[in-house]
Amino acid sequence: MKIGLVGLGRMGTAMSQRLREQGFDVAGWDASGERNNALADGGLPIGSNPAALAAGADIIISIITEDHGVRRIFNGPGGFLTTNVKGKLFVEMSTLQPMTARALLPDVERAGARLIESPVLGTIPQVRDGKLVALVGGRDEDLDRARPVLEKLTRRIVHMGPNGSGYAMKLAVNLGLGAYIQALSESLALGSKEGLTLDQMLDVLQEAPYASGWMKSKIGVMKGEKPEMTLDIRTLRKDIMSAVATGALRGVPMPLTAATLTSLSAAVANGYGAGDLAEIPRFLREAMLQNFD
Repeated sequence: MKIGLVGLGRMGTAMSQRLREQGFDVAGWDASGERNNALADGGLPIGSNPAALAAGADIIISIITEDHGVRRIFNGPGGFLTTNVKGKLFVEMSTLQPMTARALLPDVERAGARLIESPVLGTIPQVRDGKLVALVGGRDEDLDRARPVLEKLTRRIVHMGPNGSGYAMKLAVNLGLGAYIQALSESLALGSKEGLTLDQMLDVLQEAPYASGWMKSKIGVMKGEKPEMTLDIRTLRKDIMSAVATGALRGVPMPLTAATLTSLSAAVANGYGAGDLAEIPRFLREAMLQNFD
């Protein structure tokens, strides 16, 4: 089975390495020539564009940043659907708006191919260990065809329903994560203003009823240690924007999510966008609260 993988950022690169280790014939492509060159030097075959990659693969995985980029790699110049893709399966693993999947599906099927989405829970360590959780939207038979690949990346595959439902579930998860981080940030800011130390607060918050595995894994980062980058603030902001847009389309009021988006946007505007999510509490304490001193 030949696999084409478009999007060689942190997650895409880790996935390409994992799949090659598991014996798959993998080729890749990224919009960044620098990334392509670096991975080609490491032995990964690189296609000239998405169309060339799709032409030489049986299953084509894409994992990139945002909806417009995914639409471009399918329908733009040199995109997947500009070549003969009859009989091929696309596994779209980005975090997108559900309406994007529903818009792409008829284009892909008119070309004689099939499409599922499979955004995942987990980051780089889970990719390396094959312990992601896949949230799949699409037809049963198409998921069955993708299973031999997805099973090498995941510990669990959850079929959420038709195309769009996998993206909906991933946005719901990231919406909760964003709100949790905002609440944690405000907790630490309040305690700081009352004279509590960061060490004191993080020690106690690990015992709180809402303590999470994510928080415990990020204690070091919140204390100032350099993170192994997984998900950055700018990307979470994009995901929360997608959740707000989806909610608006469906008539779902989202006051908490809108407030979280405001805070994330402030962090990006103040130069924190490339930082790890666990750096949001520091931004709130250091960059915002100084205005109230």
